[in-house]
Amino acid sequence: MARVVKVFRTLRNHWKKSTFAVCVLSYGGYWLYGKHCDSVLRREACLLAREYGQQQIAPQERIRKATVILNPAACNGKANNLFEKNAAPILHLAGVQITVVKTDYEGQAKKLIELMEETDMLIVAGGDGTLQEVITGLLRRPDQDVFSKTPIGFIPLGSHNSLSPSLHLLSDNKVKDITSAALSILKGETVPLDVLQIKGEKEQPVFALMGLRWGAFRDVASKISKYWYLGPLKTNAAHWFTPWPSRAHR
Repeated sequence: MARVVKVFRTLRNHWKKSTFAVCVLSYGGYWLYGKHCDSVLRREACLLAREYGQQQIAPQERIRKATVILNPAACNGKANNLFEKNAAPILHLAGVQITVVKTDYEGQAKKLIELMEETDMLIVAGGDGTLQEVITGLLRRPDQDVFSKTPIGFIPLGSHNSLSPSLHLLSDNKVKDITSAALSILKGETVPLDVLQIKGEKEQPVFALMGLRWGAFRDVASKISKYWYLGPLKTNAAHWFTPWPSRAHR
């Protein structure tokens, strides 16, 4: 009993340190629990993918081949690790032969798609911008009528994935969104989407799925993640602190 009283007295006399220790332990426990939940999600997804990989195929059939257009710069440079940890194992276990093509700069995905050979399925691993580039490159091809029949899968790796609600990926868990998207690709689930075409007088047409942003609006969108610590106010902060062009130069 005396020892218990001594402990409580120590906690009372050092309440600041005690409060800090409780906060650290609580955060650490929450972080570890989140990691455990992510591991469970990965395991369940891999078990489902393995069932696809164990299915027998006829002698005349061949292994499905997929070309993955991966943008490593998405999600503040975390996209490559997210793909390798959460999506690649699922595709491999399902028996899909994947070829990963990584982009090095903005706009490269359009050029890659314009030159890419035919594949069984095309998987876009990145954000909204990467998907927009792939769609633009695909519809610019001379043989786009034939090539556009290739199934396109989307693995949301961007910081802001505006297309996710249209694909019924509404979770607030990144790992769950990625694994669910990979499994949807294996199941062949499709969602019809409209494509917006913007065509100028001289330049080639640009295509988009959710809309287009340019100028100051695009600059603001690229800086929203910078104010992550403001939570729901980060979008307002990006609009407030991003300098807008002077009207005198218009």
